[in-house]
Amino acid sequence: MSGTAAVGDTEGPKLWGGRFKKPLDPEMEKFNASIHYDKIMWSADIDGSIAYARALAKTGIITDKECDQLCLGLEQVRQEWMSDAFQIVPSDEDIHTANERRLTELVGDVGRKLHTGRSRNDQVATDTRLWLRERIMSLSVYLKECISAFVDQAKLNQSVMMPGYTHLQRAQPIRWSHWLLCYASMLKRDYERLEEVLKRTNVLPLGSGALAGNPFDIDREFIALQLNFHDISLNSLDGTSDRDFVSEFLFWSALTATHLSRMAEDLIIYSTKEFSFVTLADEYSTGSSLMPQKKNADSCGQCLVSPLSLHQ
Repeated sequence: MSGTAAVGDTEGPKLWGGRFKKPLDPEMEKFNASIHYDKIMWSADIDGSIAYARALAKTGIITDKECDQLCLGLEQVRQEWMSDAFQIVPSDEDIHTANERRLTELVGDVGRKLHTGRSRNDQVATDTRLWLRERIMSLSVYLKECISAFVDQAKLNQSVMMPGYTHLQRAQPIRWSHWLLCYASMLKRDYERLEEVLKRTNVLPLGSGALAGNPFDIDREFIALQLNFHDISLNSLDGTSDRDFVSEFLFWSALTATHLSRMAEDLIIYSTKEFSFVTLADEYSTGSSLMPQKKNADSCGQCLVSPLSLHQ
């Protein structure tokens, strides 16, 4: 993304700076800034802001004309992010500040009305859920495709026999399709767990304010409908602080990566000369600059490195 300005430059107003008379120390500015990693949520932040602007208009806090100005301005901010033209400035400590700052530059003082009754506490909680929900839905599609691939290969190879192993010792004969469906079964459970994580992620916290709710009678059900959340958080303290869904997703990621790593390790072993059960395609293998006879199963090896590498 664009924007390489020094974060330590403290020029520019802060959303929270009303009572302060002195600027942040440059070292504190750098320590406190999150823009350089939470900018990945720029789209979620814009979506949440558009829904909130419409809720403000529905309640009568802003006019329909002002709502249109805000929504058009936010779409212009979106286009800047999409075209890599958005410029991060030193006062942008996070994605919420950055988008609101740029919106106000585009539409004028009406841009400042967007934050009425909204805290970054419920804003970041909402953005995180929106961002993660999109990733979960993408991962669900990939999982279904992977499961289908295992099942299709199992159907094609029902007559292929192989030894089954315990302790790397030949134990009992099994079908190659049985080995394939073993991993299809694991991924099926991973898919089901991910659907449960999605259910608990897809809950709207916006309207919770900093911790004690929104004083302007914002219609949270309306916001949930705008953003396709299936439910709203029941308690504002919990709504702004809940990160259970993040922990659940991280556990899901680690467990799914363990299943994929186990499969990859099997394929690495089965592709060696000592086993010779499978031959990996050249397109998914690498070689050695010193030992030309080698064909390395590095496509599988990458799955053994780290669970986090599987969904970066």
